Amino acid sequence: MIITPTKTTTVTGQELVKKLLNRFQETDPTCSRAVSEILAAVREKGDDALLEYTRRFDAPNFQKSQLQVTQEEFDRAHTQVDSAFKETLALAVERLQFFHEQELEKSWTMTRDDGVITGRLVRPVAAAGLYVPGGRGGKTPLVSSVLMNGIPAGIAGVEKRIMVTPPNENGEINPALLVAASQIGIDQVFKVGSSWAIAALAYGTGTIPRVDVIVGPGNQYVAEAKQQVSGIVGIDMIAGPSEVLIIADSSAKPSYIAADMLAQAEHDPQALAMLVTTSPETGAQVVHELERQLQELSRRDIATTALKNRGVILIADDLHEAIDMANKIAAEHLELMIEKPDSWLHAIQHAGAIFLGDYSPEAAGDYLAGPNHVLPTMGTARFSSALGVETFLKKSSVISYSRTALLEDGPHIMALANLEGLSAHAKSVEVRMKQEKQD
Repeated sequence: MIITPTKTTTVTGQELVKKLLNRFQETDPTCSRAVSEILAAVREKGDDALLEYTRRFDAPNFQKSQLQVTQEEFDRAHTQVDSAFKETLALAVERLQFFHEQELEKSWTMTRDDGVITGRLVRPVAAAGLYVPGGRGGKTPLVSSVLMNGIPAGIAGVEKRIMVTPPNENGEINPALLVAASQIGIDQVFKVGSSWAIAALAYGTGTIPRVDVIVGPGNQYVAEAKQQVSGIVGIDMIAGPSEVLIIADSSAKPSYIAADMLAQAEHDPQALAMLVTTSPETGAQVVHELERQLQELSRRDIATTALKNRGVILIADDLHEAIDMANKIAAEHLELMIEKPDSWLHAIQHAGAIFLGDYSPEAAGDYLAGPNHVLPTMGTARFSSALGVETFLKKSSVISYSRTALLEDGPHIMALANLEGLSAHAKSVEVRMKQEKQD
């Protein structure tokens, strides 16, 4: 049996739940050291380091002249993809564009009765780095990553959107990625990947400009590099393996549940597919469906490993227990395959994205629904959110005091400053009050 359904009230069930609640993965020290060395090399040697790593790991004969995608390569890419792809791409862009436009924040001010003006000035960062994984050496282009990263940055008003993605062994980028980038207005694409690409974006090189924010998914080396440069630049999040939690009752279709668990499991051997159901019969039927549907998958070996090593099916007493567990687990993707799922939405406190009902597979959110698929993992949905327009915005406070207002507030400001032992703060107000009283 690929997964053994387990009641939450048993010792084994309680141990499984405990593991799920403590699933945050620390970085492997070996990976951390390797990334530190790569970051230092790129900071010191710039483009030469990029060429060295790219030749070693991606394209043996890579040349410096190949680093940036040329207009000729963009033009050729458009002739290499078919019209069906272009039609699907246009629909996906339209959906994501419309959704993320709703997120755009505006600057605002308010005026108090005493004349003080306060507010917030919202401005985009000047440059954003968009990391797009290679996808099996370019054979499985992750077009959705281009759109999910690039569209919110464009809506935010980021002037420079710089995309990096590893080349294949011939030093080329899959044309579907270039067409997607071109479709959303990204014309600066560089052929670099892994942690040296993150270093290039954080520090800048002779060829690749330095950016203010770096976003996008990647392997453990990409995630570790983002963590190490965080603070020098902004980042979206530290992402772990993809995960889905499905809450199901007896009304759910086992074949749908199994299909959605497999959709996560095929990502990576470390992917986490979880089911909490109030129906033991449903749990047993899902196991049967998993084993049957696995035989039909092109990535069967990866999905099998993920399910055997990390897959979980828990049997809860009722939906209240199941929903409570979902809030504690705080999954990246949460699917509610239950009767009247919308009536339980108010009870959900922590989840990266929530999918309601039998006809809302997580895959719809990955590609076409509109919301972003770059989501918090490993329980971090307790305090973080999906990538969005706000990821590329910064906010400045605005304060304008009138003479009357400062004279009125001055004693209170001075009192608090003196209490904290900051006499210069107090005097910066006092000097104004004395001068105004003399005048």
